[in-house]
Amino acid sequence: MLTVNNVSMTFDDRKLYEDVNLKFTPGNCYGIIGANGAGKSTFCGFWKAKSHPQRGTVTLSPNERMSSLKQDHFAFDDQTVMNTVLQGWTRLYEVMSEKDALYAKADFSEEDGIKAAELEGEFAEMDGWNAESDAAQLLQSLDIPESVHQQLMADLPESEKVKVLLAQALFGKPDVLLLDEPTNGLDPQAISWLENWLADYENTVLVVSHDRHFLNTVCTMMCDVDFGKIELFVGNYDSGCNPANWLKNCALMPMRRRKNRSNSCKNSWHVSLRMLLSLSKRHHGRSNSKNHLG
Repeated sequence: MLTVNNVSMTFDDRKLYEDVNLKFTPGNCYGIIGANGAGKSTFCGFWKAKSHPQRGTVTLSPNERMSSLKQDHFAFDDQTVMNTVLQGWTRLYEVMSEKDALYAKADFSEEDGIKAAELEGEFAEMDGWNAESDAAQLLQSLDIPESVHQQLMADLPESEKVKVLLAQALFGKPDVLLLDEPTNGLDPQAISWLENWLADYENTVLVVSHDRHFLNTVCTMMCDVDFGKIELFVGNYDSGCNPANWLKNCALMPMRRRKNRSNSCKNSWHVSLRMLLSLSKRHHGRSNSKNHLG
């Protein structure tokens, strides 16, 4: 679970948001929306540790892992496709590399043996023996054939690089998954596959996207960064930001994730009146300018 506690941020003497308190819980896919300049990118930067709030904290639950979709398509050009995906789980890849380095030593010592045993135990706990087959399955699901899994990323066309980086983000089923514009550069088949993959995902997903159809398909909650504050609303883009549809969202949720999503609805009832009043006020004020996603 990702928790935002009393977060405040200003930029050039302009208040972006103040005293934000939110919890992003497993079983939900959150769409992050807001007008350009509202502080959406800054807010997302807190999760990736690229920036820090001026006040408050953004924390991940103990022993949980976060993964994000990399935007630099050239960062792994000197790596094979397989190794690029495996690096999506940083600790697992570190353990694999340390093990390989130890076993390659010509003067393998007793101390090395003890260290190797410790690494093997940690490797097994992370289901490391299935890591390459799991990575290969992700790649093949995205139409990256096995014949290129050992090729260098530099040799791949741009259309395949974006798929490999997506597989990297998804690899190992992280506890919190951050996807920044995940449909950019993907073909329709890959987008459809990702929509289905996210529909069955049991952990926490946060998506920043200008693709309205994608947000409507995958999101169970919307996180609106706007008007000097950040608020959560139940539903996808079209229904979550429309007060007329808010109360119907629990009944309309797809069965594939209904069990997980129903918890979000139950947890939201205690603030339903406040949210509905806020939504109604915002809806009237934004009805003529809602076509943008920011």
